[in-house]
Amino acid sequence: MEIDGGHDVDFARQTQSFLEWFRSLPGATFHQDIQLVDLRGNGAGRGIIATADIVPDTVLFTIPRPSILCAATSPLAAQLPSLFNQDEPGSDSDDENEDDDKSQDSWTLLILILIREYLDPNSQWKPYLSILPTTFDTPMFWSDSDLSQLQASSILPKIGRASAESMIRTRIIPTITSHPSAFYAPGVAPLPEDQLITLAHRCGSAIMAYAFDLESEPEPTPSDEEDEWIEDREGRTMLGMVPMADMLNADASFNAHINHGEDALTATALRPIKKGEEILNYYGPLGNGELLRRYGYVTANHARHDVVEVPWTLVEARLKGRFPGLTTEQWTSVNAYIKEHDEEEGEGDDSFVLERECEDPDAAGQLHGEATFAGLPEELSERVKVFLKGVKKVAGSEGDALADKSLRKEIYLDSVLGALQDREKQYATSLEEDERLVKPERPVERGEMALWVRVGEKRLLREAQSWVSRELESGRREASSKRERGEEDAPAAKRRRA
Repeated sequence: MEIDGGHDVDFARQTQSFLEWFRSLPGATFHQDIQLVDLRGNGAGRGIIATADIVPDTVLFTIPRPSILCAATSPLAAQLPSLFNQDEPGSDSDDENEDDDKSQDSWTLLILILIREYLDPNSQWKPYLSILPTTFDTPMFWSDSDLSQLQASSILPKIGRASAESMIRTRIIPTITSHPSAFYAPGVAPLPEDQLITLAHRCGSAIMAYAFDLESEPEPTPSDEEDEWIEDREGRTMLGMVPMADMLNADASFNAHINHGEDALTATALRPIKKGEEILNYYGPLGNGELLRRYGYVTANHARHDVVEVPWTLVEARLKGRFPGLTTEQWTSVNAYIKEHDEEEGEGDDSFVLERECEDPDAAGQLHGEATFAGLPEELSERVKVFLKGVKKVAGSEGDALADKSLRKEIYLDSVLGALQDREKQYATSLEEDERLVKPERPVERGEMALWVRVGEKRLLREAQSWVSRELESGRREASSKRERGEEDAPAAKRRRA
């Protein structure tokens, strides 16, 4: 998660300074049987371990809300109130600067808040800011060579480097340059634009990795429907940087939980924690690809949540191959029918997500059972049904055969199977080649993490292919048996006449 280029002595000194600062906060607690330690050797930056056996429900530490860096505690609230009133009725303005201010969302607002504190040599959060990472291992900061090792991974389009750069240039930099006195102490020279952009990227990545939703009891991770890191938690009313809570590393199997109270946040042990064991939080059911994109690491436990996306274009191409006799004009009519349906239903996915079924962690943060691929997305099945209805409308006698339910199912499964095979071929190496390179130890190098991500996606594609193949064979046996018994599917009118 964190790469720190400083010497071990500086690292330890910063850790101790932060711990002393945290313990001095009114209302803060830090249990005597836990310790903030250096875990860089494990690729995890700082972390917290137990120095003695800890029983369940033990309060590990307490974070008073006034110590959280957020909209409610930032000095910018008084200096630039327009930034913080963006959701109030009547907040629109024709003033250019005010419009820039009020265009901020929860992400960009916290970036500005964090930048303001980094630029203030006397910031009350300085001991905390000094231990936040200055560089990150998230793909946002990878070289083109590093990114190429992800091959055809589904996370590549979601990295959003260009979008992040655009957001910083259009929403962050103008606000700072328009209000220099709010961001720079008297006598402090403003940073050149390139340094501000670097700082903004650093703050945005720190927020991605560490920020909490502070309005209500949150899910452990933000929603994951958007393509760019700046949008992952858009719409949340307030995000905050929470000292000490963000020192906990996380895994899909975990032993602690952050509870949000009215006056403080508390970290509580969920089950017995043995001496020497690391205390772990939970970021949610994220696959290794998304874990890498957000936080810059992967784990064996998160592999059960791996996902892979299959573009509709691959399925569509295989479906079209089943109807070679249709003309260009007929396919235009089919596409128009699908488009009309999508507009009416508010649908039209460009890709479909494959994932496994597995149990949620239990109340003690432990994992149970195996994760298994148990079926294709319902949305994909519905999209194929619409496609085949469109074909039936234009295909004449060739389309009459689609009245046979067994045939429709075979076309669906056979086309999806081909699309899954095509999807796997998009990767530069085979699963067998990659698996010979995988080591059992948790990787810390970028190339090894990329390997884990693409292997996880390929394994899931293979599992999906096996499932579809079984369903296809089962359907063919069932159809054959029906034919032998004279029970072929036919249009309802013909069945009635028979």
